[in-house]
Amino acid sequence: MPRRYAFGRADEATHPDSMRAALAEFVSTFIFVFAGEGSILALDKLYTDSAPPASGLVVVALAHALGLFSAVASSINISGGHVNPAVTFGSLVGGRISVIRAVYYWIAQLLGSIVAALLLRLVTNGMRPVGFHVQSGVGEVHGLVFEIAMTFGLVYTVYATAVDPKRGSLGIIAPLAIGFIVGANILVGGPFDGASMNPARAFGPALIGWRWSNHWIYWVGPFLGGGLAALVYEYIVIPTEPVVPHTHQHQPLAPEDY
Repeated sequence: MPRRYAFGRADEATHPDSMRAALAEFVSTFIFVFAGEGSILALDKLYTDSAPPASGLVVVALAHALGLFSAVASSINISGGHVNPAVTFGSLVGGRISVIRAVYYWIAQLLGSIVAALLLRLVTNGMRPVGFHVQSGVGEVHGLVFEIAMTFGLVYTVYATAVDPKRGSLGIIAPLAIGFIVGANILVGGPFDGASMNPARAFGPALIGWRWSNHWIYWVGPFLGGGLAALVYEYIVIPTEPVVPHTHQHQPLAPEDY
């Protein structure tokens, strides 16, 4: 029986491949957060004296979908294209990544989000990042369930198109499918809780804009949804496939090296 879970070798922390993968996650998360949060600030700029129209939701969803498509496509062959701590957590739960590498990814993703939010505040002449919060009339429990359900769909899509050994030609469209599910979920959940599905996407703007209302939801919900999706796909959909404890297609170190 292959080992499903691995802490990681001691020298993995300084391995050049780990550094490259972490850098890829930093840059790709920066790209995604800059486009996503930037689209919200752009709408606020365009409609300074009034609330953005309902069509603004489509603009935000499209910006996130295109930004994530580009971010995943640019990093999938280096780090697996997680761009999301919840996706990394799902990969960890499924035994597709070592603990050491997961920690590297989480740090890189959070830093990428922070730098993107900082740069947005600079280039917009001090506009305060909006971040996420549960909308008026929506309870915290509702927002939590929204985040669990939407992130479940996201991580399930990641598994189906980028992780599943039987994915075949679906691997080619993985970045597009991942971007589409995020855009679709924003169209559904945006008016209720903003539809984060990504703790890094929520953290950078919250820190730079200093907006912490309901922030715990955007960590607990995505981690629960991502972990559940990984368990369902890993143990039910592909239960007989041997597992290599690394991300997606990217396998720089042999399993026996851990």
